Amino acid sequence: MAKPAIVVDNVSILFNLNSEKVDNIKEYFIKLVTRKLKYNEFWALRDVSFRVEKGERLGVLGFNGAGKSTLLKTVAGVLKPTKGTVKVSGVIAPLIELGAGFDSNYSGKENIFLYGATMGYSRKFIESKYDEIVAFSELEKFIDVPIKNYSSGMKARLGFAIATAVEPDVLILDEVLSVGDAKFRKKSEDKVMSLVDKGVTVLFVSHSTDQVRKICNKAIILKGGTVVASGEANEVCDIYEEMVNKK
Repeated sequence: MAKPAIVVDNVSILFNLNSEKVDNIKEYFIKLVTRKLKYNEFWALRDVSFRVEKGERLGVLGFNGAGKSTLLKTVAGVLKPTKGTVKVSGVIAPLIELGAGFDSNYSGKENIFLYGATMGYSRKFIESKYDEIVAFSELEKFIDVPIKNYSSGMKARLGFAIATAVEPDVLILDEVLSVGDAKFRKKSEDKVMSLVDKGVTVLFVSHSTDQVRKICNKAIILKGGTVVASGEANEVCDIYEEMVNKK
């Protein structure tokens, strides 16, 4: 039997929120050493479990603050679970905060190679994909301009173009299909569907049930950091739409 692409087993994430104002670093360290620094505990995720088989597309739905982005960052390896385990098989392309890994002082061209290197790809491989990446991002006129002069939409487009050009085993998407104008959103969606046709596993966060129905075959709903519904995408989207209407 094929190995699952993603296994999330009883994962919980605890954040300690500083409950008092600290005016400077010196005061912070004094309170830290004397154990006078007070925290409020916040469980962003509680006992979350699911598995995604290779080639499946799992949609993650939930209102703001439900823990969706925290979950994706945990699967991507950005956050370590306080409890539980996460196992991912294959190369991951996390499109969580597009452009977050860019160096603002480098040009778009330089960042293509930097971003590709952080994903584990050789310079030779990125060179073979370079023209495709630039063409998809539609940033030909700005590719030699420093990233610090890019708009957030331009950075998102370049990040999306790089991550999807390398054809990963697991694609993690956090609301990224909403970037850019309508034309670029349609192109991005078509690109994701072409990866789906090639068997890429997708973990997709969106507030749009239309997108989840189109892209995903399975879905879950997070509420207060816990899974409150899971199953076939259409059925779970129906439940989520009922939740939205009752809100």
